[in-house]
Amino acid sequence: MADPAAEARAALEAAGQLPDAELDIAAVALQFARIDAPEADWRAAAAELSLIAREAVALAVADPAADAGEAERRRAALAGLLHEHMGFSGDRERYDDLNNANLIRVLERRKGLPVALGILWLHAAEAAGWEAQGVDFPGHFLIGLAHARGLLLVDVFGGGAPLGAPELRALIKRVEGPRAELRPGLVAPMTKRAVLLRLQNNIKLRRLRAGDIEGALACAQDMLRLAPDHAGLWREAGLMLQRLDRIAAALQSLDRALALEPEGEGAARLRGLMEELRNRLN
Repeated sequence: MADPAAEARAALEAAGQLPDAELDIAAVALQFARIDAPEADWRAAAAELSLIAREAVALAVADPAADAGEAERRRAALAGLLHEHMGFSGDRERYDDLNNANLIRVLERRKGLPVALGILWLHAAEAAGWEAQGVDFPGHFLIGLAHARGLLLVDVFGGGAPLGAPELRALIKRVEGPRAELRPGLVAPMTKRAVLLRLQNNIKLRRLRAGDIEGALACAQDMLRLAPDHAGLWREAGLMLQRLDRIAAALQSLDRALALEPEGEGAARLRGLMEELRNRLN
């Protein structure tokens, strides 16, 4: 009988070789979820994703104005589908529950983190043929729907509400403090790969906070299957391996990070650490 985790990891490695535009974001998130919840019914989750896609196509057919490019109509249609009709919402009561970052559990529970709900929005928008992006706003993942003046920003954790300048200003103050103000560069569109890594980073950080270094390392290594050229992840994996006293493996991981980013102050510190670790092996 096939090992579900091995199957999922093979799928992640295959996805890691694809250009960003060719990634099926929900399908990749589903593979990550299979690894962390091997007992869960991933086929039922896949069927649910297919249903969301079909419903999104039906929305596009039924609303010519939205399909012609009216971003507000698209936002209202997707919010109606995912939040009103299908019942997805942000989990405010148990925000740090790891289930909120596992797409299978999100589909089962109808609750999740902003980035997990955002993946459902991106999945539905792509099925409808509507341009959408993840947006890396400080402390809060958003969705951006393309329109003539740039992006219509949407708070998927807040039920798909639109966010104008007043709402964004209130949000940045909540995240950074009462003196924070809107500034250039705050609204950063993300690639699909970056969105998926942000989803998994929630799991990695929560495991680290719980002292589960082995679990956090496994998460980082699975993220590297999708993003094999991510120097920061190789560095993090190396540092976790060092903490686990797996020095030879730590050196291999740090060497890979250094090969990807050989210049800068961080690279100099990394070389110093690697020299210390080599001395421990001698």
